[in-house]
Amino acid sequence: MSRSPHRALLEASDATLADRAAHGDEAAFEVLVRRHAPLMRAYAARMLGSTYESDDVVQETFVTAWQRLGELGDGGAVKAWLMRILSRRCIDRIRARHEYDDVTELDTPTPPSEGPEHVAEVRTAREALTRALDELPALQRRCWVLREVGQYSYEEIAAELGIPASTVRGQLARGRRRLLDAMEDWR
Repeated sequence: MSRSPHRALLEASDATLADRAAHGDEAAFEVLVRRHAPLMRAYAARMLGSTYESDDVVQETFVTAWQRLGELGDGGAVKAWLMRILSRRCIDRIRARHEYDDVTELDTPTPPSEGPEHVAEVRTAREALTRALDELPALQRRCWVLREVGQYSYEEIAAELGIPASTVRGQLARGRRRLLDAMEDWR
């Protein structure tokens, strides 16, 4: 009994799908989109703080990926490649924002229980975390962001960064310890 081509695509590896999509197979690309979009949306929403913007950035990422898929050397690395494109797009969006958001452009009204003091405290805590992350060594910061924001497994981080999983565990442990120390006042 033969399987339908669509079912075969659903079970295909990322490498196979990327190779087929690079040669114009839209169905293979659609499977890649369905497979990786949920993680990408969650990552972008976490980075940008807005589901409206995150959906746009994920869509832009997939458009770029479709146009440049032929440049991807290793189809098995398509997930990491998509996440790198997405990360760059998120960073570009963050950089393009004005220092102070226009209150008329907020997605939802602030609940009455969250007055200006709460907003200021959250913003200050976020700035403190950003400073603490900036002070981490680059490898610790990359491991932490991939794990905590990107929800990568230790093995995926190791593959993405080209280091052993044991190194990832050590870097994460040291990075988390440094962040806890730096954020002590916020606990």
